[in-house]
Amino acid sequence: MSATTATQTAPASSGPTTAPRPHQGPGGNILVAVLAVLSLIWVIPLVFILINSFKGKFYISDSPFALPTGETFAGLDNYATGLALSGFARAIGWSLFVTVGSVTVIVLLTAMTAYFITRVKTWWTSLIYYLFAFSMIAPFQLVMFPTVKIADLLGLATPWGMIVLYLGFGGGLSVFLFAGFVRSIPLEIEEAAYMDGCSPLQSYFRVVMPLLRPTAVTVAILNAMWVWNDFLLPNLVIGQDERYRTIPIVIQSLIGSNGNRDMGAQMAMLVLAIIPIVAFYLFGQKHIIEGVAAGAVKG
Repeated sequence: MSATTATQTAPASSGPTTAPRPHQGPGGNILVAVLAVLSLIWVIPLVFILINSFKGKFYISDSPFALPTGETFAGLDNYATGLALSGFARAIGWSLFVTVGSVTVIVLLTAMTAYFITRVKTWWTSLIYYLFAFSMIAPFQLVMFPTVKIADLLGLATPWGMIVLYLGFGGGLSVFLFAGFVRSIPLEIEEAAYMDGCSPLQSYFRVVMPLLRPTAVTVAILNAMWVWNDFLLPNLVIGQDERYRTIPIVIQSLIGSNGNRDMGAQMAMLVLAIIPIVAFYLFGQKHIIEGVAAGAVKG
């Protein structure tokens, strides 16, 4: 056998092979650079708030972008002033109650609603789905004043009533995301559960609901960020009621009736308001892309 023949019949190398990395052209580099710049632009306001929360209130307007050094550094005085003047501790309690209650109700009820209108194929379930979709398009200003009037008539101008209102405003997007994921769940999984003796309710909670977890986390994070930071709806419904003020209303109240404002205390309270929702977002951020992608599946 010749050397050429031996070379041709030799077995291929069994060593590990790695797929070649895709070449990133100039367009990809430009896109990465643009996204990096946009990320920095989004971070700048947060850094601005953090820096100025440690400055004296008289130096924030004079040099808003300067670092707090020397006589401009106020330490934790702004935080102490804000907590003493604004009733921030009580506002944290009410904001936490409204946010947790609203998110819990939205996730539970909209998931069941999406499951029902997706699995039951009738003209009126399709109508309900499109009504939910329309609610995402309609601007808040369109229903702002009717909502306030109805809330007053039904006695919903309380933290408990706010949960009901947030369910109405947050239901559209939540049903849309859940319905998209439910369409991707094979019916065979539920049929197998029925054959094992599960009722429709048991099949939903034991089979379907665990599969909805990524989308449920996404819905919870999106609604939590919205409810926690919302100022307009609590201000319209609850107003300046000292008993039920939420964090955004408390921060706004630091502006005096004559226009005077303690910018240092405002910045400090903004930092304290941002920390919980950022921590919650970082805890569940890995589920957001997965949940949104799953909710976009079309059956």
